[in-house]
Amino acid sequence: MTESVATVATATTKGRDTGNACRLSRPGIVCPLGADHGLISSALFSASRGLRVSDDFSPGTPLSLGRVTARLVDDSDWPAPLRSRNNRLLATALEQLAPELEALKRQGIAPERIGVVLGTSTSGIGETEAAMDAQRAAVAQGTPSADSWPENFEYRRQELGAPAECVAWLSGARGPVYTLSTACTSSAKALASARRLLASGQCDAVIAGGADSLCHMTVKGFMSLEAVSRKESLPLGAERDGINLGEAAVLFVVTPERGGVQLTGVGESSDAHHISAPCPDGSGAEAAMRGALASAGRAPGEIDYINLHGTATPLNDAMESLAISRLFGAAVDPDSGSDAGADSDIDQLRLPAVSSTKALTGHTLGACGALEAAFCWLALEHGRLPPHATPREALDPTLPALNIVYRDRPETPPLRVMSNAFAFGGNNISLVLERHTPDPESSAC
Repeated sequence: MTESVATVATATTKGRDTGNACRLSRPGIVCPLGADHGLISSALFSASRGLRVSDDFSPGTPLSLGRVTARLVDDSDWPAPLRSRNNRLLATALEQLAPELEALKRQGIAPERIGVVLGTSTSGIGETEAAMDAQRAAVAQGTPSADSWPENFEYRRQELGAPAECVAWLSGARGPVYTLSTACTSSAKALASARRLLASGQCDAVIAGGADSLCHMTVKGFMSLEAVSRKESLPLGAERDGINLGEAAVLFVVTPERGGVQLTGVGESSDAHHISAPCPDGSGAEAAMRGALASAGRAPGEIDYINLHGTATPLNDAMESLAISRLFGAAVDPDSGSDAGADSDIDQLRLPAVSSTKALTGHTLGACGALEAAFCWLALEHGRLPPHATPREALDPTLPALNIVYRDRPETPPLRVMSNAFAFGGNNISLVLERHTPDPESSAC
């Protein structure tokens, strides 16, 4: 089942969600930085880019792409409708969750009480592209099969519901199973949906996250929008000119247990401004961040770090910087009211630390919300912050000043972090993650 979501400018949950624990397990991650926590953390905390120049999806036009090079699970004995690169990425991430899934069995949680909620924007479109290439070649050669699809073609691979169906099949989960497709917010919304399934009592555990794989449609589509950089992207940079694209899969086991890393806040909003461009005043992004803070019961000054949506497009970075400066700058300098921004004389070092990690992985589209939530999870777990990849001297001086993380910054372990994701149609989501100590009197609620 595929669920389309049209949100309005309100917080998902009004007021603090006391009593609704929502623990994010150690995530399964497959991304251009690697497929195990050691490799990924090493690259993440040293701002090492995982991109390679390739024209595989843009013949004659080399681009920096975040391609996953790790060994993926073999799908040759899977049911035909589930065989796709997207699902192989997910299966490889799911393998990393084996201890968490085994723990659910030990706790006696029935498969019918375990849900699967994923986000994607591509599903198996790459496999359909390959089939179309084969069909065109057959037509050009005038072979007898020229009017038919290749024998191994299976259209259900490209259905948006296929990723969740695949993870449910692999894991044995039999609870609610669906996929969200809201462009770049898809997998962040999947985490929010998992939280709602737990809070409503419909599930005892949810496997949640997302995946997107590189294909011609996304690469050429974003090129047609003139949103792709021909060089390494420069989030917040003066010469930023677009995104690098990437692929990834990330999964969490989300449970109503206390302790560990908690998803404490979710805020969603809609710009109602443009089909592909963000509202330039950042009001939609600000509404999402305010909603997440309200949902978590936190004040702006309690957030230690923000993982920016940080795409390196001129419009996104300008509006996101403005929204953060206005919301968090007003908290630092109450006298500035709601006008704190580029001209405000706020102390930027008292703002939350910020960085964009898309320069390291590429923009992984439907997977980015879960991937960057996983990076926040690693930041809380390791007590470190991901440095920003754009050099200081290359920053855009016309943007509102932010407290950007660099490698020479003194390490201060974060306790509460925010992850932003903003997408086509002006749909926005912000998540608040916090590191909690276990409650000795209650391991679950």
